[in-house]
Amino acid sequence: MSTALRVEGLTKRFAGVTANDNVDFDLRPGEIHCLFGENGAGKSTLSSCIFGFYRPDKGQIFVRDKPVHIASPIDAIRHGIGMVHQHFVLVPEFTVLENIIVGTQRSGWRLNAQQARQKLKAICDGYGIDIDLDAYVWELPVGRQQWVEILKALYLDAEILILDEPTAVLTPGESRILFDIIRKMCARGLSIILITHKLVEVMQSDRVTVLRKGKVVATLNTPETSPDELARLMVGREVSFTVTKPDLQPGETVVAVDGLTARGHWGEAVLKDVSFSVARHEILGIAGVAGNGQKELFEVLCGVRKPEAGTIRLKGEDVAGLTPRCLMDRGVGHIPDDRFREGLVPEFSVAENLVLGWQRSPKYCNGPLIDSKAIAELSREMIAEYQIATRDEKVAAGKLSGGNAQKIIIAREFLHASGLMLANQPTRGLDVGVIEYVQAQLLKKRAEGFAIVLASEELSDLFNLADRIAVMFKGEIMGIVDPKTTTISEVGVMMAGRREGVAAPKERTLA
Repeated sequence: MSTALRVEGLTKRFAGVTANDNVDFDLRPGEIHCLFGENGAGKSTLSSCIFGFYRPDKGQIFVRDKPVHIASPIDAIRHGIGMVHQHFVLVPEFTVLENIIVGTQRSGWRLNAQQARQKLKAICDGYGIDIDLDAYVWELPVGRQQWVEILKALYLDAEILILDEPTAVLTPGESRILFDIIRKMCARGLSIILITHKLVEVMQSDRVTVLRKGKVVATLNTPETSPDELARLMVGREVSFTVTKPDLQPGETVVAVDGLTARGHWGEAVLKDVSFSVARHEILGIAGVAGNGQKELFEVLCGVRKPEAGTIRLKGEDVAGLTPRCLMDRGVGHIPDDRFREGLVPEFSVAENLVLGWQRSPKYCNGPLIDSKAIAELSREMIAEYQIATRDEKVAAGKLSGGNAQKIIIAREFLHASGLMLANQPTRGLDVGVIEYVQAQLLKKRAEGFAIVLASEELSDLFNLADRIAVMFKGEIMGIVDPKTTTISEVGVMMAGRREGVAAPKERTLA
């Protein structure tokens, strides 16, 4: 058998847009093959065609050198193809065991839970995966939920596994464990398609295929290339990985949070006595694994969630509990972590999204009516300044790539905010070229005198941009550290629940 999977001449179009253009790709037995490219390059479309979510307009897929027709995920599973999605497909109220076996073709009319338990226990023992099969999914940390998805694919006897951004919700230590187990899977004959935008993960693959604008630019043996070459192939130009952050003296305090406490939708404590302050010309980073209170903290700071206790003083005024509209009027900008659900209205045009929330401002109105001409002129200026790749300002925001959608949000918030910027995961899911741009914009606002609260699951973002880093775990701040004198390992230990001051190996690598 020469290949585990092969794709020849695959083309997929959406409403006149060619997402995959005559793509050739092959996966060898026992290898990790990375799909790498910008947002909108065609990685997800290609993997979705392989797994049966989409049907290609032309081209052929081969599994173990035999042509196959994959019309649905059920067909893919029958051919031994599994996929672990970036956004988990789990039922929180079900146990781990129930999530894995319910809905599988082997379940029949009656679930044979004992047989499934024995098989799953053998899989866990074989790969060193420690998870309670009787735990409810809602009880599990988000990193453990990742394993439920992986176990589901292994339970279905997947021989080819597609992993879509598998470390997005993991600590650095958990990421290392995941890659150790991935290598063990490959040693036992599994073949892995890895989709990631993290170059440090790309470099752990055996081969990498670079996609740009739906076409294959190159397929390389990973040990024979470099992050610089891959970044250049991906975006078509040289990319700088060096972030120049000038030393600036912090000014007066812009926001001071003291004893902030909040509860979640089920009455659970999501923020516990959180305190910090941020001054002009300063970026405070918020580190932590997803689901440890960062989202709720930003919701309270921007007025979406009401605090139970504590104060938020914005330029001396206690604004805790004020509405988002009141906070926007006081100069607060907000880049949410979910760009399409919370930052944009996908069906609205680029122009409409650029003034979203400010459409009643006299700048954009002509009496009681919207001034379409003024909005169009502003939009064209913002599209040029922020390099938003769109045909024109009338295109629906939902038709743009994730990176260009993020630029719309950044342009809008930076245009209207005047003192405090709340940036929650601003580079999540973005390629290195857009990350470079977003980082530059944040540093530009820091130089202009903004106070910025920046949450990121990418520790490299925080170590490159933040003046101080606050580490969150289960709604509490474990400590606030100086990135110049703190190691990645020390922050990783705090992200796992250890308070500031716990010893960790002295290393500076951003792995």
